[in-house]
Amino acid sequence: MLPQKPESSWSTKSSLRIQPLTVAFALVLGGCSAWSPGAPQGPALAIPAAWSAAALPGGAATANTATASPLAQWWQRFNDPLLSTLVTQALQANTTVRSAQAALLQSRALRDAKSANLVPVVNTSASAQRSTSGGNEASNNWRAGFDASWEPDVFGSMRNALSATEADASAAETNLAAVQVSIAAEVALTYIELRGLQARLALARNNLASQTETQQITDWRVQAGLASALDLEQARAASAQTSAQIPALESSMAQAQHSLAVLTGQAPGALQATLAAAPSLPQAPGDLALRIPAETLRQRPDVRAAEHRISAALARVAQADAARYPGFQISGSVGLSALTLGALSTSGTVANALLASVSVPLFDGGAARAQVRAQEAALEQTRMSYQATVLTALKDVEDALVALQGDRARLAWLGVAADAAGNADLLARQRYASGLIDFRSVLETQRTLLSTQDSVASTRASLSADHVRLYKALGGGWTPAADPAAP
Repeated sequence: MLPQKPESSWSTKSSLRIQPLTVAFALVLGGCSAWSPGAPQGPALAIPAAWSAAALPGGAATANTATASPLAQWWQRFNDPLLSTLVTQALQANTTVRSAQAALLQSRALRDAKSANLVPVVNTSASAQRSTSGGNEASNNWRAGFDASWEPDVFGSMRNALSATEADASAAETNLAAVQVSIAAEVALTYIELRGLQARLALARNNLASQTETQQITDWRVQAGLASALDLEQARAASAQTSAQIPALESSMAQAQHSLAVLTGQAPGALQATLAAAPSLPQAPGDLALRIPAETLRQRPDVRAAEHRISAALARVAQADAARYPGFQISGSVGLSALTLGALSTSGTVANALLASVSVPLFDGGAARAQVRAQEAALEQTRMSYQATVLTALKDVEDALVALQGDRARLAWLGVAADAAGNADLLARQRYASGLIDFRSVLETQRTLLSTQDSVASTRASLSADHVRLYKALGGGWTPAADPAAP
């Protein structure tokens, strides 16, 4: 509601008298606006110069950033078109990814809202009033005008609030990248698990066929009086045990297919036909060159998100401290008032006002200082969280390298064992058919062959999964933009 003209005249004159004093006061206190929070500093965190596991036999090579392998789309290194398609679909349609995208949009909107607080606010208003008093004739009053207000950010409270929301928006952006990295790795791990289960299922069926053939030979020998009924029952038991493994493998395969469908934003049974075929297990090449640890940490989105949270916490400490100092506000309004709508543009009464005000906190029982201490404590928590994130990142890479080296060595020995078990099974069946050995030897060789071949298939899948975990630990799956140094 616009003020009347007499009131407007007094406000203008009064504010003109107040304004020089207010501006001078602001200039005197302006030197205090450059403030940096004296928050407690955490202990320095030493980053190793190289990966310890990379120096072990069979470890991946460590290189400088100029020669390190690209990791933005590491799933293409497996040379499996279906895997690449599934990862691409998941990055576009996964519900967790889309939720992180919405969180990013929210953070950017909050940043824009804080940015708007730094500029003057201008409003327009209009009103129509019809009133009567006693027996007097009814009268009309039409009003229209503008009013504006501005709070000079002398001590940087609003600027620090904006810096905090900008850091939150940057953290949300890197959180989205972290979600994408995790989803891509989860899709690849589930896909590799499915292909490993399919390979194990094929081995179980092949061994079941061999055991069925042995059982048939044993049945003939029993009928001919060359073998006992015990041999036949043992052959039946071995075949039944192998047959019992097949439904368990098929159930695990179906569950893996359901997981892949949900990861790509589809119903659980949507990929059953697509994943029915069983191609070879995807294998990553062994020519991965690693970045040095410091560069790897800069590649990981969770580490960058922790850095941005430190920046946001620093800004909030400064914002809490600025709230302890005086606040200033300048506001004004101008408008027209007339008895008729048409008179607003011709003979309307002009009403205007200009006001400058200052508010100084005198006594709040220590609430403002307590808010500063609370934000400093939050900053220290954020710093400790950052250090924990860095240590976890270093551990993830070292663990992935150790697992990769261990599975490589294990697979080499299992390959030797599988070849020997295959030869032993072939010799045992030939000799049993000739009546040179008893059935117990055949049974043991078949069990050893099935167990060894299953271990080989499982270890091959584990080796591919180790590569995926290493890519994830290195921060692969996104392309980081240029970023300033860590806080």
